[in-house]
Parts: sequence; C-alpha cells; structure tokens
Amino acid sequence: MVVNLSVQLIQATVQVEQPLGDGMRTVGTGFLISDPTPDGRPRTVLVTANHLFAKMPGPIATIGFRVENADGSWRYDPEPLRIRDGARELWTHHPDRDVAAIAIQAPPQFARAALPENWLATDTTFAKYSVGPGDEMLALGFPEGLSANTAGFPILRSGRVASFPLEPSTAFPTFLLDFAVFPGNSGGPVYMAGAAGSGDGQFIAGMLTQQVELDSKNLSIGIVTDAKFIRQTLALLDHPRALPPPSRTAQQTTVIPGLMTAEDAAYSR
Repeated sequence: MVVNLSVQLIQATVQVEQPLGDGMRTVGTGFLISDPTPDGRPRTVLVTANHLFAKMPGPIATIGFRVENADGSWRYDPEPLRIRDGARELWTHHPDRDVAAIAIQAPPQFARAALPENWLATDTTFAKYSVGPGDEMLALGFPEGLSANTAGFPILRSGRVASFPLEPSTAFPTFLLDFAVFPGNSGGPVYMAGAAGSGDGQFIAGMLTQQVELDSKNLSIGIVTDAKFIRQTLALLDHPRALPPPSRTAQQTTVIPGLMTAEDAAYSR
C-alpha cells in the first residue's frame, strides 16, 4: 500500500503550548512517533524542539489533539501534558542538539497516526535519493500559533534545500531550508514527499529548530536539525547513557551569531 506521507504527518503533527497569563502563551510544534519499548509494548512519543519545553516555566503544557466526529468533521480537543515534576524535567533531550522526546498517553486515533521510527532518515538516506541543494522539502507547523483551520491541523509549507554539503551528519548536523520561519514553527517535521503516487523517496529529513537572523532581520531561512539526532534522542528514552555527555565543542558550535530559535518569544493569542 502506498503511503501519503503528507497526510500521515499532518495527522501526527500537533500544536504544543503553555499559557503564560495576560493572554500570552508560548507555542511550538511537535509530531508523534511510534517507538515501542524494549519489551515490545506500544509507545507513542512526542518529538519537539528541546528549547520549547525548556522555556515553558510551568509544569503543564497543552498538546493539541483533534477528534473526528461521526459526520466526518473534526474538532480541536487539547489535553494537558505534564512536562515537569517539581524541578525535574520529564522529557528526554539530546545532549548536543535541540531535540526533545517525551512518552505520552495519546487518544487511540493519535496513537494510530504516530509514524514508525523507520520513517526517520538515516545516515545513508540523503545519498540514496541524491538529495542536494535546490531540492524541495515540506514543513509542517503552527506559525505564530496559527493552524490551518478550527480543528487545529498544522499548516503545510515548502522550501528548497539552501546549503551544501548535507552529509555526513557528524560534520553537518543541520542544514538550511529556504522558507520563512516564525515563532510556533519550532519542532515541526521537515520531510521529502517523494514521487507522486509511488511512495518512493518519502522520509522525515529532520526537525525545524532555528531561523536565520541578521541584525534582527528574519532572512526567511530555516535551520533543520538532521533526523539522525531524533533517532538518537529516541534511543535515550530507554538507554539514558547511549550517548556521551555534551561535548565542549558541540556546545560551542550550536551557538552561532545570526541564528535564532524559531520559538523565542511568548506572544498574545
């Protein structure tokens, strides 16, 4: 059966937010991955940008689930998501990259919508499909907290790969995508849709984590963190010591003048 990755990811992508009072809120994007536990039990994991959770001051976030009605329409049905127990963070994050993961209890519809981990690109995926500068990728998110409709579905946008080289990911952990990034886009999936009707060349390339700014001007360029680091973060859920501690070099290279997170500010509804 041919899978339409756009439809699958739209169903698996959710808004993640936390009210801050006075009509203000922090908003970002996340998407669901099916990642069974080591003993084979089903598990749904929310993947998003680490800075989104880190900048939420309270213990409870909101995850924007949607429910299909009997007549085929949809309604927005957000539920609380506990992200802290006191001062203890309940999510897992990559030691060097802006990626977070947290196991959630999702409604059955959303648990079924979660994509298997094998849809995430590996170290050989870009080479296999000859991905390079100028190739089109698609991105899902909630720019400025906006959704595609009242049911809370994400907005689908596109851009072209704007940097070279793309691999190896150990040397180039992020790549540039030519499209405008706004608060609320952080944590959204970036993917290749593949050849129409064939299902070939469809994969999640990474996650939108930053935007490029120069002298406080948004240059309409997004920074995408390679899917390899999403895979590594998922591995940390069961094996917290699967990766070495943060390296001094990696910490230095993630802070580059002119790069700003895509979800830096709280704003009004």
